[in-house]
This record gives sequence, structure tokens and C-alpha cells, in this order.
Amino acid sequence: MSVIDEISLTGELTEEQKAIQQLARTFAQKEVLPLANELDPLGEEFPEALLAKMGEMGFFGIMTPTEYGGLGLGALEYVLVTEELSRAWMSVGSVIRTGTLPPSLPEERRAELLPRAARGEYRGAFSLSEPQAGSDVANIGTRARRDGSDWVLNGAKMWCTWADKADFIVLYARTGPPESGKRHRGISAFFVEKERGRFPKGMNGTPVRKIGYHGWKTWELGLDDLRLPGDALLGGEGKGFYAGLESLELARVHTAARAVGLARGALEDSIAYVHQRVQFDQPIANFQAIRFKIAQMAADIETARQLAHSVARLLDAGRPCALQASMAKLVASEMAERVTSEGIQIHGGAGYTTDFQVERYWRDARLTKIFEGTSEIQLRIISDRILGRPDPVRAGPQT
Repeated sequence: MSVIDEISLTGELTEEQKAIQQLARTFAQKEVLPLANELDPLGEEFPEALLAKMGEMGFFGIMTPTEYGGLGLGALEYVLVTEELSRAWMSVGSVIRTGTLPPSLPEERRAELLPRAARGEYRGAFSLSEPQAGSDVANIGTRARRDGSDWVLNGAKMWCTWADKADFIVLYARTGPPESGKRHRGISAFFVEKERGRFPKGMNGTPVRKIGYHGWKTWELGLDDLRLPGDALLGGEGKGFYAGLESLELARVHTAARAVGLARGALEDSIAYVHQRVQFDQPIANFQAIRFKIAQMAADIETARQLAHSVARLLDAGRPCALQASMAKLVASEMAERVTSEGIQIHGGAGYTTDFQVERYWRDARLTKIFEGTSEIQLRIISDRILGRPDPVRAGPQT
């Protein structure tokens, strides 16, 4: 039994949920972790053969209805699998999301593509951010103009992971001017279908030099008269901002699960290390300072896990949970950086080498505080829901 099973409150999981959790855990330990240990230090990409195995196991179609070839499960099962895969390699815990089609895709197209996506044979990327539009999403400068029945796009996009290997990219551009006080108006979403391994004519890419999140490439994209058919527009002109919010709750709990998986990796590796490492003629597991670190790490992980599970259950019940999803993402990502840093401290100088995997968990955990909305953005969302948005008349210095 894993130490995580001893501390985790899994009593509310059904036998079926425990079974898929164990299936993902076994796969992660046998198939993913050895590849992560080999490839991540070199900055290399995970092989297509691994993705094929994941497709066979249904990991790309966890929430896809059974009539379309998916497993027909819920957000909680999605979270359980994500945590197990991320405990081995966060990039693999992330790649299962690429089988998700945008909800605003026309129903006939969804019906056509869902079976392929559920098998991992049709995978996508997401392109929202720009060099000057990160947390300030409404500052999008990429333009899309009509040219006959087509759309022509020009601009620059940033942080598009797997843009090269994707079969489609959901890309955001401005089709109309922003309105006063409502800068998000005029942003539209486009479904860019492309050949896997290539960029379409009018699009070029430059890999971002990342310190972590290896296994796949993240790209800066340049758009120079990228021509798309008229039906590439998703959800109606000027409604892209709302389309981007459609699955944000699930995306944030997915990040919370990734963060928990990373922290688990640091904890489990640290537990093994403290029994092996001898100082002052005894294992360092005997020292109270180390024991208290392990205890705090375990408690913090379980707190974040249970919050993520509760949000997943809200999603499965069809209840709105934007506030709780932001809380789960904030708590888990902040916890992950703290716990993985403690893991390095426990390993001492060895933790600051690539000979031990704890440094990988630390590098990747740092990213969870940034993507899917920074910790500061989550705090803004949470405080606005509790206190209401700041009154612009009263904002600023008081006399």
C-alpha cells in the first residue's frame, strides 16, 4: 500500500473509482515514471508510443460519453487519473486534456470528431495568451478580418503548448473593437484545423525556452495572413471570451490535481530518502526536524486533494463552482511549490541535482502558480466574489 493511501480520505470513492485510480497509478509507475526520469533531464519529448497506450486505456476520453467511444465517467475520475499521471510526470498528466473538444464546436462536428479524440487520435492545443495579453486577457491584439467568406488573421500568440503536434488549435483573436468598460467584447474564438507536425500556411512557431514542463514543446506563434474558412468561427462573432469560460472550472480543478500529483512525488521520494540517508550514525528519519517536515507536507497535500475532490463532485452534480474551483487551484498550486521545495531541502545538496527527481517536481510545481490564471488572479476572483468588485469611485488614496 502506498503511503498516500494511508493518509488519504478515500472512503467516499466508489469501488469503480478506486479501480481507475489504481489502474492509472500502475500505468504511471510502470510506463510514465521511467520515461520521465530518462527524458525530462534532457528536455526531450515523450514518445508517440506512450500516447498510443494512453489512448488504448481510455485516458483521453475519460469524460467522453460511451456512445462516442469514451469511458463516460465524471470530473472526479478525471481528477483521480490526472493526479496519478502527474505524480510521475506533470506533462503526461496534462496531455490527457488535449483530447477535449471545445464545447462551442457545432454538434455535428463534435459527433464526428469525438470518437477519434477519445482514442487520442485527434488532439488539440489552446492559444489565448499573447506577449501583451497574459493575465490581462482582454488586451488581445491579434486581429481577424473578413475577406469574402473567409477570415484572415494577423498577430502574435504566446504559450501555446503542443501547437506543432496538435491536430487543431483553439485560437482567440479580436474581430471587433472593445467597448468602454467591457474590453472583452469583440474577442472571437477560431477552430484552426491543421496537419499534425506542421504549421499551416500563414502560421510560424518559435519554441519557448522553458525551465520545466518538458516532454512537449510550448510555442510562440506568429500569424501572417493566416486564412481560415468562415465556419472556423466558434460560438458566434465576439463571443470568444465567453467560450473561453465554458470549461474553466474543469481546467482549474485539473491544475489542482496536477499540483497534488507533483507534491505527492516530492513527499513519496522524500519518505524513501530519509530512511536511506544516514547522518550522525542514524537515518535522518529519526530527526524531529525532518519528521515534522514530512508530517506537514502530508497534511498540506491531503487538504488540497480533498478540496479538489469536492470541486470535482460539484462539477459532476452540475452545480456552479467557479469560486470553489479558483480556491482549489490557488490552494493546490501554492501548496505544491511549498511541498516540493521542502522535498529539495530534505534531500539537501542531492536535491539540487538531476540525480533525484524531486527537482523536476519543484520546477513543474512552480508553473502551476502561473498557468490557468496566476495565484494573484485567483485571489482577485475569490475576493471579488466575497467582497464585490472595488468601487472605482472610492478606489485610490483617501484624504
